[in-house]
Amino acid sequence: MEKPARDQVLINNDFYETLHDGWHTAQDHPIALLRAENAVRTPWIADEIGKRFDGGVDVLDIGCGGGLLTNYLAKKGQNVTGIDISQSSIDIAKQYDETKKVRYLKANAYELPFSEECFEVVCAMDILEHVEDPSKLIQEASRVLKPGGVFFFHTFNRNLLSKFLVIKGIDYFVKNAPKNMHVYHLFIKPVEIIKLNQKAGLTVEMLIGLAPTIWHSAFWKLVFTRKVPKDFSFHFTKSLLTGYCGIAVKD
Repeated sequence: MEKPARDQVLINNDFYETLHDGWHTAQDHPIALLRAENAVRTPWIADEIGKRFDGGVDVLDIGCGGGLLTNYLAKKGQNVTGIDISQSSIDIAKQYDETKKVRYLKANAYELPFSEECFEVVCAMDILEHVEDPSKLIQEASRVLKPGGVFFFHTFNRNLLSKFLVIKGIDYFVKNAPKNMHVYHLFIKPVEIIKLNQKAGLTVEMLIGLAPTIWHSAFWKLVFTRKVPKDFSFHFTKSLLTGYCGIAVKD
């Protein structure tokens, strides 16, 4: 990956502390786009877990935020643990956990408070581009994965198109977009993510793009109102030019 220059801006992760209930309700904030992404990703993750394992398994979600993925998987019968550095986000995740079975912990993704090989599944969605050292996070994910365990991830490709859509586009077209919510040098090219996984003893089995549905009226409502309509949607695509998901398996 590109090494950040001294004048490159730092990622802003502080705004997550101020979201509170907005994790699940705000339409005038980019977090609504994250919810739209999750509407596609979470069923996909649940289905992939069901294909690969029998019954409930131990799942860790690194950077769980407001519980969008963790609470969904808990309702599907998985044994879920979520960690985040934002206590406010964890509090909201607990509040929205209908099962009251998810274990939530405030913890650092670089130093997971778990022993080796204790999870069948580890997820890192929307966090790899929010840390300065994604290699260290992936190494930790691999450490706590059992042999044959599955690592799910999502991040953004680093190119001019993704810079325009994910950074400039959100700044221009979504109200209340936090400054430096994403920074370009932290985006990760697919070839780089494959190498980072290999370094951690993980083999990438699948990469699939995730893009906004621009031909739907909701997309244009967003452009003209700067609010995210409730029916705004994303879809999987073969193109990895912007956002993309992946599955890696521990060797």
